[in-house]
Amino acid sequence: MKKNAIIASSVIFIVLLLDQIVKFWVKTHMMLGEEFCVLGEWFRIHFVENNGMAFGMELSGNIGKILLSGFRIIAVVVIGWFLVGLCKKSTDKLLITCIALVWAGAVGNIIDSVFYGVIFDSSWGQIAQLLPENGGYSTWLHGRVVDMFYFPLIDGRFPEWMPIWGGEEFIFFRPVFNCADAAISVGIVLLLIFRHEELSKSISAEKSREKSLE
Repeated sequence: MKKNAIIASSVIFIVLLLDQIVKFWVKTHMMLGEEFCVLGEWFRIHFVENNGMAFGMELSGNIGKILLSGFRIIAVVVIGWFLVGLCKKSTDKLLITCIALVWAGAVGNIIDSVFYGVIFDSSWGQIAQLLPENGGYSTWLHGRVVDMFYFPLIDGRFPEWMPIWGGEEFIFFRPVFNCADAAISVGIVLLLIFRHEELSKSISAEKSREKSLE
């Protein structure tokens, strides 16, 4: 139990600390839409904000924003309860790490949604101030999620002969994301791999058992 709790707590602490440090730096040093290159043209810091889910996806409207924030909070409670249960058992450390990554990523974006509208003023056309005298740009649960990592690995145009998109510009990888999004994605991918391996072992064990009974 103790070792599992230390692993989960360490993962959560590192993800949340890194996520919020980067977001705070971007909010207090860059204007919305501003960008600079880190490694050539394919790795950029590009400041955008969104009202919704990971990688810029969102639910439109005031009601959609409240529903999404509420769903996030419920999801965090459920995942957190599941993680605590895992830590109490003798569970594989990789599984605990995966769930902790997902939980920390979800909490990281919830912090933006719940607090950022109140503690920051607008980043549109200016660099935002922390705890402005005139109040933030929005209200509780209406903050926008800060994204900044942009990897336009391939920038080109579709061939003219291609149906629908012929001649149009395309960029891979287009979505802009943050540390919390990355933690969620890594956790889910590792979880899928972990579960796939576990399932494969179970199938192999079942086949071996069947052969032994023949």
